[in-house]
Amino acid sequence: MNTNIHDSSFVHKEANIDENVSVGPFSVIGPNVKIGKNCIIHSHVVIDGYTTIGAGNEIYPFCVIGSTPQHMKYNGEISELIIGDYNIMREHVTIHPGTEVGIKKTIVGNNGFFMVGSHVAHDCIVGNNVVFVNNAVIGGHVEIADFVYLGGHSAVHQFCRIGKHAIIGAGTTIDGDVIPFSSVVGSRGFLSGLNLVGLKRRSFSKEEIKTLRNVYRLLFAPEGTFVERLSEVKEAYKENLIIKDILEFLSNNSNRPLVQPRMDRFQ
Repeated sequence: MNTNIHDSSFVHKEANIDENVSVGPFSVIGPNVKIGKNCIIHSHVVIDGYTTIGAGNEIYPFCVIGSTPQHMKYNGEISELIIGDYNIMREHVTIHPGTEVGIKKTIVGNNGFFMVGSHVAHDCIVGNNVVFVNNAVIGGHVEIADFVYLGGHSAVHQFCRIGKHAIIGAGTTIDGDVIPFSSVVGSRGFLSGLNLVGLKRRSFSKEEIKTLRNVYRLLFAPEGTFVERLSEVKEAYKENLIIKDILEFLSNNSNRPLVQPRMDRFQ
């Protein structure tokens, strides 16, 4: 097994370190940690708890991964942090495991980019290909779907859900659920339309974007009730696979209301 562990680091003898892993100076890896092959752990990193890290991740200095969750009711119970493959975690990123009052695990997917100072709290589920810009933070029990972009200094309240391909603007506070494919801006976040830049970058066709825009306008139109408008969307787009993602998101139980557009800026 070809590993490169610096002499000044501390890797517990019971830690499970796969082949071709590099551990830099003054890093600390606890006894219940598993690190997959081809990972790069830079200097001054702490990885603790029952933490499993997949292949090809790169973790920069002063990250703390898998340490005790920040929860008043945490009582030392065993809980997990599971991180997928090929994530980048820049300096001062913190990710915590789950708790007994949640799902007892935190899950992070593949190919995420977690920039300086970003934070994933206990019992969160984070999807694939996400971007957390500097100091973006999410509270406990939050669900972040695939291809979500969190702008710098944005904050997501506990128990909120962010749907796939959504973008949250810099400095935005989220206190409700954000439907897939949407854009949210403002100090107290409101829907501002679709994530058009992200959709075009990911090769959504003009027709698909047009359909999403029509559904967005129908769901949040001022006429009728939301239940009535949702029923209309279900009937009109029941065979559309992209709209199915929105409908499934809206059908799931949630502890939070939907983030809404401001009517004076309704598109």
